[in-house]
Amino acid sequence: MAGLKHLAAIAALGLTTLAHAETSLLNVSYDVTRELYKDIDTAFIADYKQKNGETLSVRQSHGASSAQALSVMQGLQADVVTMNQPNDIDLLVERGGLVPANWRTRLPNNAVPYTTTMVFLVRAGNPKNIKDWSDLARPGVQVVIANPKTSGNGRYAYLAAWGYKKQQGATDEQAQAFEKAIFKNVPVLDTGGRGATTTFTQRGIGDVLVTFENEVALMDTGAGGKDFDAVYPSVSLLAEPPVAVVDKVVDKRGTRKEAQAYLQYLWTPAAQEIIAQHHLRPRNAEVLAKHVSEFKPIKTFTVEQVFGNWQKAQQTHFSDGGTFDQVIVDKN
Repeated sequence: MAGLKHLAAIAALGLTTLAHAETSLLNVSYDVTRELYKDIDTAFIADYKQKNGETLSVRQSHGASSAQALSVMQGLQADVVTMNQPNDIDLLVERGGLVPANWRTRLPNNAVPYTTTMVFLVRAGNPKNIKDWSDLARPGVQVVIANPKTSGNGRYAYLAAWGYKKQQGATDEQAQAFEKAIFKNVPVLDTGGRGATTTFTQRGIGDVLVTFENEVALMDTGAGGKDFDAVYPSVSLLAEPPVAVVDKVVDKRGTRKEAQAYLQYLWTPAAQEIIAQHHLRPRNAEVLAKHVSEFKPIKTFTVEQVFGNWQKAQQTHFSDGGTFDQVIVDKN
């Protein structure tokens, strides 16, 4: 009998250890961060094991940012969300009650561990001589942009073009006409940023791809770099991709401590170095200084400066019947 009790105790210990070893987090993220978070996850898991003696695993889910937010709202069990614009996290506050309204204040820099901006990728030699946003509206230029209805990437591109025109003194009507001219040149609206990159680089469609700086750098410096050139416009929109713990999920799963540690890790020098290596602009001043030659200077404006805030931008431009719907209503 004692032997059986001993075996039962060992079995119970084994199950406890196994359950402990299988503690996992799900990071639901946007389309073009696959490679970034693969490296972040590896480094975080090792760091957490060293500091806490516990083994974690991190799973990733990637797709168009707004579609990802909807998936979480509809039940995808994300411990953390790492989106490319705040509206997608605010959605989880307003419609799902999954995240508290003060999520921006729970981490440094309004919960934004890095920044980027929207730039262009063109065919080698830039045969269409594309230099600025105005060139995207020229007849005969094919422009690849992700769909602003489903993709934060596309939304940033749309707002960057609008802001460029407004900074030239244009009225809202003129800015909308400018967008209409650009989207008349868009042959296909992919649902996410990585899909748009594939359309441009692998399917050979388009003269210019508008996407995040890190995605352009990935193509420009990668194996196919000889086929493409990066072009920086005169001004662009500052992209500030935010992150948040999904409170309702971590409290249900018992993973709050691990999820908080995961997001806090993004501000460590080690993670900031990984961020810089993936062509994203780190928040850490020392890490940024180390990589400053890799990031071309570019004048940027924020959503708040041009549009008031993200809520106003969303309502005016991307809600049903908003300016984007008006822009593409007679696109074809």
